[in-house]
Formats: sequence, structure tokens, C-alpha cells
Amino acid sequence: MEPVLSQVSAWSYAFAATLHALFGLYLGMAWRRGRRGAFLLGVVMASAVWAGANWAFSLSGWVWLFQLGNLLDVLRMAAWFGFLIAMLYQPGSGDAQDGLPGWPKPGALAVITCGAIGVACFNLGITFGGTPMRTWAATSLMSAVFGLVLLELFYRSVPERSRWGVRPLTLALVGLFAFDVYLFSEMLLFGRIHPVIWSVRGFAHTLALPLVAVSASRNPEWTIRISVSRNVVFHSTALAVSGLFLLLIAGAGYYMRYFGGEWGEALQLALLFGGALFLGVMLFSGAFRARLKVFLAKNFFAYRYDYRTEWLGVTQALSVAGDGLSLGESVVKALADLVESPGGGVWLRDVNGTYSQQARLNMPSSGVQEQEGSPFCRYLLEREWVVNFEELRGAYAPGHQFEAPAWAEEISDMWLIVPLISSGVLVGFVVLLTPRAPVDVNWEVLDLLKMAGRQAASYFARMQATEALLEVRKFDAFNRMSAFVVHDLKNLVAQLSLMLRNAERHKDNPEFQADMLDTVRHVEERMRGLMAQLMEKTPINQRKPVQLRPLLERIVQSKRLAHPRPVLRDGAPEVAVLAHGERLERILGHIVQNALDATSEHGSVLVVLSREGNVACITVQDTGSGMSSAFVRDQLFKPFQTTKASGMGIGAYEAQQYVHELGGTIAVHSEVGVGTRFEISLPTAASAPSAGGTVQAV
Repeated sequence: MEPVLSQVSAWSYAFAATLHALFGLYLGMAWRRGRRGAFLLGVVMASAVWAGANWAFSLSGWVWLFQLGNLLDVLRMAAWFGFLIAMLYQPGSGDAQDGLPGWPKPGALAVITCGAIGVACFNLGITFGGTPMRTWAATSLMSAVFGLVLLELFYRSVPERSRWGVRPLTLALVGLFAFDVYLFSEMLLFGRIHPVIWSVRGFAHTLALPLVAVSASRNPEWTIRISVSRNVVFHSTALAVSGLFLLLIAGAGYYMRYFGGEWGEALQLALLFGGALFLGVMLFSGAFRARLKVFLAKNFFAYRYDYRTEWLGVTQALSVAGDGLSLGESVVKALADLVESPGGGVWLRDVNGTYSQQARLNMPSSGVQEQEGSPFCRYLLEREWVVNFEELRGAYAPGHQFEAPAWAEEISDMWLIVPLISSGVLVGFVVLLTPRAPVDVNWEVLDLLKMAGRQAASYFARMQATEALLEVRKFDAFNRMSAFVVHDLKNLVAQLSLMLRNAERHKDNPEFQADMLDTVRHVEERMRGLMAQLMEKTPINQRKPVQLRPLLERIVQSKRLAHPRPVLRDGAPEVAVLAHGERLERILGHIVQNALDATSEHGSVLVVLSREGNVACITVQDTGSGMSSAFVRDQLFKPFQTTKASGMGIGAYEAQQYVHELGGTIAVHSEVGVGTRFEISLPTAASAPSAGGTVQAV
């Protein structure tokens, strides 16, 4: 054999041996003890060993390896015959069981055995006894013809509705048997092996192997669990088509170069450039990819969709909403990709029960609306039916007294309407535009769209519930802030009331008059601040260093007309904390005011400021009525809990919350009939943490 052809045959049979061995290992792991699967596994492994022997012969040139390859070829053909006869014989219910019920009849086994022994004797006699090559060619040719006859009987025995599953296998075996007929016919006529044909035989078996795998994946009754990746098939097919196209362009260019005269080279370059440009346009064309996917789904898979992949794709598309696309646009894209549609729009229900376009993708803006109680919306909710307007335009009626919406004609390229239903409520619907490639909307497409529609509806329902919750929280925050503001206003009104009561006795006192003007001015400033805070709808929480001694002095000064008059102990240190000054003054003033309210005119209220390391300590102690330990523990810091007839129960709660925000603590010591001591600890400005502290009740 010539050296070049030896290299070709070595590569040819190397590919065949490697791929058959790998596929055989995969079949062995996927085999579920089925009879037909066992035959197919035997065929693949015999083909791997046969190709390996021919590969070794191509590399070494040893004659005994060539003879071994011929013997293994006989076994390979016998295995194929056994597989086809097993497929011809339709067993009863014991097909998937072990034992005799699922195996061929003894007569069929006898035919297979005699045929294999006869062919083996012929070939062994040729190999070892010097029988002429034409005898070997004749027996091999008869085997190939017998295989074609057996294959024709098998294909005719398969029902028309089931031929889709075995068609790839039939094409593969027709190709292999026809190749053998060509090889051995040429050998029979000329009495020699054609080296080129024999070298390419390995490539032929390699190219036929994927078709066998496709049929195995289409027929689970063979009890071989094979999954073929649709993405791999799509990209492999696209690559093969691209390669074939480039080969055709290269051949045409070669012809033009050598037969085009002066224009030959120019025409070749122009053709190559035009072909490459056309190939690029086709590869990046959405319509071409859509048509190729539809073609592969119809001809290579039992089901159009890989539901696991599609489910993960829809979930992924919805979960990444916000990354360049809104949730509505992500829903349109997810549903459109399922049916090769270029885009569409989403109609969602508002609080008034009107469905309007909320998002669109590759679709013009539309102002059409649909009311919640319309016949169209009732039909979508009750039937949960995907409306196909392509069928409606073709005078097909879906039944159930369907009424198309009045705006249906306004969107000329409208194709499908997918309802979005969650928990028995029609959240909205999606309008999909005419697809890039013709798509047969059968039960499989409808079920997949319904599943994806339910998933999308749950996302929309969750989004609407989240938006409603945010609105409720905004109102809750506003109401809470309003309660604090009302509480502060109550305290300011109490100051004005106290001033009016004292004015009857001290109205002629110039010092009292000056204090009265200061109090009115202070109250007016505080009320303006509270109103501004209420109109902004958000509390002011900017923190900055606040000196505590001046703040406590202002609190004590503002309550100098009270009886008893609060006292700030002398020698208070200079210490600052990070807080909002007005809010901190308000809560500390509330604690002091509570102490005054609980203390008689003959009692005392003492305010003490001290520092312990990085902690500022504020103590408010009174000799008032006191509180029980149960009230301090269970009710003091809860909102709307108070022991005062005119109290709101907000001040202590706000104080506890704000001290917690500043990273401080509150300790309360109280005894009924003795008095109460509030101990507030706040981190200084240099060590203030961002987290809150704790509240202690003693």
C-alpha cells in the first residue's frame, strides 16, 4: 500500500476506533439491561475492535492483523444482522425483562448462527488456504446485499408513526452497506482491493455513528438512556453547513481561477469574499438560526424542546431582570425565545382593573387597553388558552365562544397572546409578534408557553406585592413620624399651658415677661421645625458632634418655670456624642419632663452628666411616684403604653429606639413611692459605633 494511503487509512481507522470505543463506553454506562440495547452495544464494540485491528495493520503492515480485521469484520456484520433480526421480532410484554420471553425464537438464532459460521468459513478459507480474492469479495458482497434486504424488511415492518425514531439508523446502515457493496463489487470485478476505497472505509463508519446515536436517543424502549444535547447538535450542524458551503465556494473559485482566463483570479477573490460575507450574514441572522433550530427539532428529536434546558433558561432570564432589561422586557424575551419570535409586549393590570402596555421589546408603543371584566379577559382567565391569531386570520375558531378584542387589528403582526395567571388571578398577558421562521403551534408549544406564562405571572405578582408592601411601609413610616411629631406638639402645648397659668400671677414681672417671650420664641422655632420635618415625609437623621453640657443646660432652662425646677449638677464635663442635636434634645427633654410630671412640687429632679472612659453617662433622677418592676420590664418601652391620663406612650419608646440607634444603653431603676432613676450611656464622638446597643431594666 502506498505510504500516503497508509497515512490516510491509519487516520481513518484511528478515528473510527476511538469514536466507537468512546461511544461503546457511553452505551455501557447507559445500558438498562435491554435485549436490543445489548445487541447495539455488541455492534459498537465489535466495530471498535475491527477498526482498531485495521488501524494497527495500517501502521505495521503485518498480514496477520489484516486477516484478524477480516475476521472481526465478519463478527461485526453478524452483530448488525442480529440487531436487525431482534428489531424485526416484536416480543410480548417481557421485552424489558431478563430471561427467555424477551429473546428471539430458536429458528432466528439458528439462522444468525449458520450465516455467521458460513461467512466465517469462507473468509477463513480465503485467508489461510489461498482461496482467490474474488471468492472473498463475493461472500462479503452477498453479506452487504443481505444486510440491505434485512434493513428493507425491518424498515417496512416499522409503523409509519414510529419510523421517525429509526430513520437515522436506517440511513446510516444504508450508507454503510452501500459502501461495502461498492468496495466489494470493485474487488470482485478487478480481483484486487482498491486502496483508496479501503482507506476511506473507516471515515464512512465514523460519519455514520452520530446517526446511530440519534436513533438510540429517540427509542427509549431499547433501554439505553441517551441524552443528546440540542445545543451541541445545533452548533455542530451549523459548523458542518458552514464547512460544506466554504468547500463549495473554494471549488467554484478553483474552477474560475484555472478556467476563467484573465478574469480567473479576480473572479476567484470576488467569489471568496462574497461567499465569506454571505456566510457571516447567515450565521448572524436570527431568521436563519430560527429556521435551523426548527429543522433540527423536527427531524432529530422526539420532542421539540429540552424541557430542563428551557425551564432553566426561562428562570435565568427572569432572575436577571434589571441587568439592562426590566422585568417586563425580560418576560417578553424569555417567551419570545421559546418560539423564535422577535419580540412583543406585556399588558398588566393596574389598580383600576385596566390592562395596558407596561413593557415592550422590538415592538412599537401601543395605547390599546382592555378592561378586567371584558369577554376577552374572562376567556383568558377561565380557559387559560394561548390565543393564536394566525389561526384566527385563517378562519379557524378556537371554540368556547371566543371573542377577539376590538384592538386586535391594530397590531398587524400580532401572533400569540399568552395569559399570565397567578393564584387564579389574571395578572396580565403577553403579546408575541410573528416568528422569524414558521413554527407549528402544537400541544407541546402551548404547554411550554403556559408553563412559562405561569412562571412569569408569579414574578409579576411578587413584584406587585412588593410594590404594595413598600407603599404600606412608607405610610407606616409617615404615620410613625406623625405620632412622634404629635407627641412633641403635645409637650410644646404643655409648656404654653404652664406659661399661661403662671402669667396670671406674674404678668407684671419684667423678668417673667422676658422668659415668656423666650418660651414663645422657642416653641415657635420647634413647631416650624416639626412642620418642615413632617412635610419632607422623612426623618432627619444626619449625625454630627453634639456637646452634651450645653444641650442639658438648654433643657433645664426651658423647664425653669416648672415645679419642682430641674437642676443640673455642677461640674459637668465637656463631652460630645455623634447624634442629631434636635432629636437628642427632644428625647432627653421628654425624660426630664416625665420626671417632672411624676414628682410633686416638694420633690426634686436632678440631672447629672459624667464621663467614664469613652462613654458619656446621663442620669435623670426624681423623687416621684415611681414605677413597678413589672411595668418597667413589660410596658415602659412599648408604644402607646402609659400611666399618665394625658400621655400618648410614645416618648419612652422613641427614646429607647434612638438611644439604640446611637449605640447606647438605657438602664431604669424605679421603686413605687420612692422614685425613678434613668441612666443613659452613649459612646463619645471619637468612639461612636454604627450599630445599636441594648436596653436594660432594673
